[in-house]
Amino acid sequence: MTGVGPLARLAFRRDRIGLAVCVYVIVIMVAVNGYEFRKLYPTAAGRQSLAATSESNPALRFLYGTLDGSSLGSLTVWRIGVWAALFAALAAVFLVIRHTRADEEAGRLELVSSAAVGGSAALVASLAVAAATMLAVVALLCLVLPLVGLPAGGSALLALSIGASGLAFAGIAAATAQLTTGARAARGIALAVLGAAFVLRGSGDAGGPSGGTAWLTWTSPLGWVSLARPFGASRWWVLCLPAAVCVLGVAAAFVLAARRDLGVGLIPDRPGRPSASAALRGPDGLAWRLQRGTLLGWLAGYAAMFAICGAAAQGIGQLVGTSSALRGEFTRLGGQSSIVDAYLAALMLLAGVVAGAYAVSGVLRLRSEETGGLAEPVLATAVGRVRWALSHILVAVAGSALLLAVAGAATGLGYGLRAGSTGTEVSRMLGAGLSQLPAVLVVAGLAVLAFGLVPRWSVPGMWTVVGLLTVLQLFGPVLRFSHWLMDVSPFAHVPRLPGGTVQARPLTWLCAIAVVFSLGGLDALRHRDIG
Repeated sequence: MTGVGPLARLAFRRDRIGLAVCVYVIVIMVAVNGYEFRKLYPTAAGRQSLAATSESNPALRFLYGTLDGSSLGSLTVWRIGVWAALFAALAAVFLVIRHTRADEEAGRLELVSSAAVGGSAALVASLAVAAATMLAVVALLCLVLPLVGLPAGGSALLALSIGASGLAFAGIAAATAQLTTGARAARGIALAVLGAAFVLRGSGDAGGPSGGTAWLTWTSPLGWVSLARPFGASRWWVLCLPAAVCVLGVAAAFVLAARRDLGVGLIPDRPGRPSASAALRGPDGLAWRLQRGTLLGWLAGYAAMFAICGAAAQGIGQLVGTSSALRGEFTRLGGQSSIVDAYLAALMLLAGVVAGAYAVSGVLRLRSEETGGLAEPVLATAVGRVRWALSHILVAVAGSALLLAVAGAATGLGYGLRAGSTGTEVSRMLGAGLSQLPAVLVVAGLAVLAFGLVPRWSVPGMWTVVGLLTVLQLFGPVLRFSHWLMDVSPFAHVPRLPGGTVQARPLTWLCAIAVVFSLGGLDALRHRDIG
């Protein structure tokens, strides 16, 4: 254990901004939902009507879980409890693997281990940082939630449930970090466990409390937040379940770490083919090979999530009808007077913003290839800089278009199956999804420009841009930001479909701006040093 303290301080130093953002997002997400429910449903009758409507919709139960009463606290747990636990789990997974397997893969742990540092110090330090992060989330939630009018006891149990879910997946991530040689594969395994936990929880809740699948909720760490019943008949003993998962995961991590050498995993790497396939003879095939796994994961998540959200549209009128204020917020966000069309348009806007995040990650793969020393061997062959960059840009753009098409088709399929008009809704929503593509292209072009002009700041700068765009588009209409501020976002200039009108001029301007940004970035790449 020698060196745990210095390594933990180093981890805090490296992630001080990211950790602060994670804690802030989780806390403000829960607090804002509690405040909004008090504002949108001030009467007990309105809350009871909302509870009855949500409980009659299996798609909503899959997304949010089952309700335990109709109090403000119960509605807050129903609406955001699962998602807050999901965000906490994501933060824990990325944090633990970053400071264990990722540092080991990069050779940093081998360098650190040459000093007076114990063999288990890095693992213990990463878990200590994850635990401190979850403790900060719990403490702030216990402080903030009573300020928005929720009972202190229930707020404490909700906060502890969210933090315990994060610790459970910190233990799982610690174990998966010992299995593979690469950090990407270790994260993939941990995220696959997290995805399975969400599906198990959703399947159990979708059947209802008296359904035959209700027991599945008990098998998922994400389901334990609602099963603790923070604002009902509190079950404090449920906190023992995520604690047990965390202890078992950490114990497994120590056992597995003792059985392997530094720099390798327990799952051996598969030997490659003796000769490359024809698809890898050019930079396009290599870029596709490097990014295909990520894209396939995004496609699977898009298909499942938007199909479920589309199915929930069938009952959105009854749900929103319980609150005139909520109806007003939906119509402002979706830009339509029809509540169903406004809901579907808001879904497509969300699909566009998230696809923009994927486009940024795909383009910025160029930066990771450059800093990792993997670009130079490619550029040492008969491949120019622009050709190399275009290969990754092409995958990012094509992948974004495919994500939008899948989002639209899945939403139309989910809604059409319940409304009885599958063919019409699929084609209608497919066009609505693809209408977001010009705005996504602007975001991708800006990422190319940042990579070419300011490569050192391209990664933090572009993710800051993605965060600001998310805030503008998802909260700007509700908070009634000024028009000039909203017009900064390219997503403010795409049509609100379905139900809106399509104008060619703004779409043409968006495509032109994307081309100018991309050409500027590629030209800057030609005139700067690599690395």
